[in-house]
Amino acid sequence: MCGVVGIVSEQPINQDIFDALTALQHRGQDAAGIVTCSDNRFFLHKGNGLVRDVFHTRDMLHLKGNMGLGHVRYPTAGTKSEAEAQPFYVNSPYGICLAHNGNLTNTEQLAQDIFSADLRHLNTHSDSEVLLNVFAHELQRLHKLVLEPQDIFTAINAVHRRCQGAYAVVAMIVGYGIVAFRDPYGIRPLVYGKRNTEEGTGYMVASESVALDALGFEVINDVAPGEALYITSSGQLFKQQCADKPQLSPCLFEFVYLARPDSVIDKISVHKVRLRMGERLGEKILREFPDHDIDVVIPIPDTSRTAALPLANILGVKCREGFVKNRYIGRTFIMPEQKQRRKSVRQKLNPIPLEFKDKNVLLVDDSIVRGTTSKEIIQMARHAGAKKVYFASAAPEVRFPNVYGIDMPTREDLLAHNTTVEAMAKAIGADWLIFQDLSVLGDAAREGNPEITQFEDSVFTGKYITGSIDEKYLVALAKNRFHC
Repeated sequence: MCGVVGIVSEQPINQDIFDALTALQHRGQDAAGIVTCSDNRFFLHKGNGLVRDVFHTRDMLHLKGNMGLGHVRYPTAGTKSEAEAQPFYVNSPYGICLAHNGNLTNTEQLAQDIFSADLRHLNTHSDSEVLLNVFAHELQRLHKLVLEPQDIFTAINAVHRRCQGAYAVVAMIVGYGIVAFRDPYGIRPLVYGKRNTEEGTGYMVASESVALDALGFEVINDVAPGEALYITSSGQLFKQQCADKPQLSPCLFEFVYLARPDSVIDKISVHKVRLRMGERLGEKILREFPDHDIDVVIPIPDTSRTAALPLANILGVKCREGFVKNRYIGRTFIMPEQKQRRKSVRQKLNPIPLEFKDKNVLLVDDSIVRGTTSKEIIQMARHAGAKKVYFASAAPEVRFPNVYGIDMPTREDLLAHNTTVEAMAKAIGADWLIFQDLSVLGDAAREGNPEITQFEDSVFTGKYITGSIDEKYLVALAKNRFHC
């Protein structure tokens, strides 16, 4: 999970990209980078840390130009190398920079091909650098001194044929403009829009609509699966379908946790999905525990708040804020180490004893992944005086690793893998535990866009829609994680 942005404007865009990345900070807090283009030169600054810490006044003054890219990074393999911060750059052909959200699943084979067949050198272990070199090679094969829009689309068609996995990409070509494209399944989100000012019309592409909202851009549409956009430096927009058999299959976990609630992804309001998740989960609790003795529903900040209120309304009990969140601690889910996550839970949340003392409490969270956070929070609730602590997950059991850019690389990390709900409840210390049904979650999301026939839901089902994911691949992925 990362955040990407690309902007073409009639005015300097360094501050716009900074602001857009700040709106997307929830998608990655490990590293950030911005590259701009002026007078056929790239100006790049990137580093480890939050957007506000990576960029200072001197850096912003250096980032000249009216078009550029930005990226916030969260690593799926635990590496903290600053060299792997994005965007990446190659000087041939033309001069190209690229930023990427997602994960390629045939990176190893592509890397071999890039060296042996394409004669290109890779300087990092990042699949984004692999993707950049594949795109660059396909452009170079055209042997064109001057690129036309169709040339760019031809190269992207070849990228789709070679690359497997999830990728939402923004790229910039010196002297030409911004290019954006999405994998044939549309697993990771990508949206574009425009802004009209006195200076002229500008275009923006970003991972989530909130980035466009923050900067006054009007959303035009989501980039369709397999589709590519080319926005020239002068502000002309070209688009074309570049995949042979595209099928929209967005990641279901985006709606559960990853995206901001005020985003709209593939025409689906994240906020409304989470409201429906809460309603359906409340109905399930009434079916399974009709004689429940819940006194109060307490959400675990922040993502579960949207679901907790309608859930409490369905149950006919109070919904109260029971935890105060320290907003200067990052999202624990995307912290790279288990020990750091456990410590940060205590630093991030502090209970209000008044809401727990002598009460039977239902804690609501968006999902349970490793169980670390859930266990710590249940202990907090008991120490604050709760008589009983029940736990509800607005998502189904996360049983399988994710290979498309979310940090769930090993089955051993997952609380729900190869076990029962009763065993999980005991492991995290809950009096009882309940999960959303997968079919219900899918319906809650699909209600926002009935044209979607399938979601990428491998973390719940173990079925990987891009294919070629077998036991050997998953074992190698886990091994790579532990050796980073």
